[in-house]
Amino acid sequence: MLAWLVCAVAWAAGPTAEQVGDPMFAGGQAWVAAAQQRRPVRGRARGVVLVVGDGMGISTLTAARILAGQQAGATGEEGALSWETFPESALVKTYGADAQVNDSAATATALMTGVKVNIGTIGVPAAVTRGDCASQRAATPLRSLAAWAHASGRATGVVTTTRVTHATPASTYAHAAHRSWEADVDRPAGAEACPDIAAQLVDSPLDVVLGGGAANFLSVEEGGRRGDGRDLLAAWTSAGGTVLRSRAALSAFDPSTAGRVLGVFAPSHLSWVAERGPEEPSLSDMVSAALDVLSRDRDGYFLLVEGGRIDHAHHDGQPRRALVEAVELSETVAMLAARLDPRRDLILVTADHSHVMTMAGYPERGNDILGVVRFGGVTADPRDGEPILAADGLPYPTLSYVNGPGGAVPRAAPIPDPLADGDIPSALVPLDAETHGGEDVAVHGRGPWAWLLGGTIEQSDLYHLMAHALGLRPGR
Repeated sequence: MLAWLVCAVAWAAGPTAEQVGDPMFAGGQAWVAAAQQRRPVRGRARGVVLVVGDGMGISTLTAARILAGQQAGATGEEGALSWETFPESALVKTYGADAQVNDSAATATALMTGVKVNIGTIGVPAAVTRGDCASQRAATPLRSLAAWAHASGRATGVVTTTRVTHATPASTYAHAAHRSWEADVDRPAGAEACPDIAAQLVDSPLDVVLGGGAANFLSVEEGGRRGDGRDLLAAWTSAGGTVLRSRAALSAFDPSTAGRVLGVFAPSHLSWVAERGPEEPSLSDMVSAALDVLSRDRDGYFLLVEGGRIDHAHHDGQPRRALVEAVELSETVAMLAARLDPRRDLILVTADHSHVMTMAGYPERGNDILGVVRFGGVTADPRDGEPILAADGLPYPTLSYVNGPGGAVPRAAPIPDPLADGDIPSALVPLDAETHGGEDVAVHGRGPWAWLLGGTIEQSDLYHLMAHALGLRPGR
């Protein structure tokens, strides 16, 4: 009889008082209520901002969300990155024309042109063989969304924490059979007929470009890398543009009188967030300045923003650096969302591809996301709080890699707890550099036509969504 009564209570209509009083239950009720108030925004977008977290796969999103929460004094799991509050989202397939697991050049080209191309190529069709200048010259280059937006009278810009000639930013303006042709000295013999990416940037009509990579624009005599003796920064200035080389210069320039702006704040990539000096601007500094320039155009604008060093940290097998870079990107998007009007400006946040970082091991709620896995939870285990040991007798971190520079058998002790900048956790397959992952990535959106997102889509579909939001139509 008692068992029957227990079952009867469990199957009674409605949630219990304990359920209703739970904060998560109340949060779910609020989420449903808020979702019912959403209304599709159908008007033409004044501006489109595409934010790319380079290498920011799903596991990176989850771990960065937890890190951000723990930095704020919470357990972390219940938090949200800034774009995770956006109303629309979808999964995105990242394969390329010839690659199951893709790279930044081909994925960025898919985002910027609406078609899939070969791995390692930028702004050229799949008929172009990687590294073959002759095949590039024989093909018709692909026109990017930035070029289309410019032709329609809109302002265009790029902001990145990498070199401005790197794969993702280059997808807005360059055409190259190989992504590594950033300066003239990077091209192999026989490829001289294909212009290097830095030269293409200076010849492009982009209104604002901010990031790193000054060495690709300067001759060896001027402290750069170019072998042709050209000073491309001087060429930009001669064409009426403004060149910025420091954070102070970025803060001081007047967007109403500056004309076209090229900011290169480091010889190569910008420094890691934790190591960035006073001469280098933050990502938020650069994006805010870019908006100051682009918003002057009454016809609207397109802006690509890249948090590019998430990817570099993963390749080095360094999760702390990767997550800190992702948190900086979240802070930048929070600033963007505060400045832009959700009825007039479309913001899309996505990744170009994933990485092979995993988050595993049954750590207890609130465990340091960069720490080792420990006993805990609701059990009365006397080992609560102690590290869980693997079969080799060593603890293991929550975050590890399938492959990369951490691959070693047997594993080395001690295991860092928590992982610090430069620490490399275990990897299964030893490689000089960790590789990309091939699983789907996420896209989150807010603003005009973001409600078209849903389900699982092709990466190239995002180009068409942005063009539609801007009112651009093929043949017009």
